Amino acid sequence: MSLDVMRDAIPDHARDLKLNLGSVLTPQGAPGLDGKQIWSIALATAIAARNAVFARDIEALARGHLGEADITGARAAAAIMGMNNIYYRFLHLVDDPEYQSMPARLRMNVIGNPGIDKLDFELLALAVSAVNGCGLCITSHERKLRAHGVTREAIQSAVRIAAVIHAVAGVLEAA
Repeated sequence: MSLDVMRDAIPDHARDLKLNLGSVLTPQGAPGLDGKQIWSIALATAIAARNAVFARDIEALARGHLGEADITGARAAAAIMGMNNIYYRFLHLVDDPEYQSMPARLRMNVIGNPGIDKLDFELLALAVSAVNGCGLCITSHERKLRAHGVTREAIQSAVRIAAVIHAVAGVLEAA
């Protein structure tokens, strides 16, 4: 499936999503990010959006821009953040600070060794956390990216991709 075919499948009531999908997946529409980052973020957030057909279509398109390690990295980011976002959102929202002092006892080895550039993995983790709505994870990943010199423009681009991919996945699921 091509991006144009995918955009054509979006109903007219979501015309803005058609336009945004065509722009955010380009270097001009995602300032601060390179093509590999753009497509890795698109794939990780498509998986996080839980529309299997759309995620497979995005993966097929992403394969034209990504190597196998990048595909695996995007899948890993969606998987680990799917778990972490629930756990850390709980810690953030519960009104009991004692939980934060307790060990998580959850394996998170992929964060230390993601198989792709660690800052790229942080971008993926941030974007998936935005889709999953975990404020604690968003703050943590944004601070780490900024501490390593990633620009606000690049971070905003990653979250814009996540927003569009998530919205398109939902619209296509409902269509």
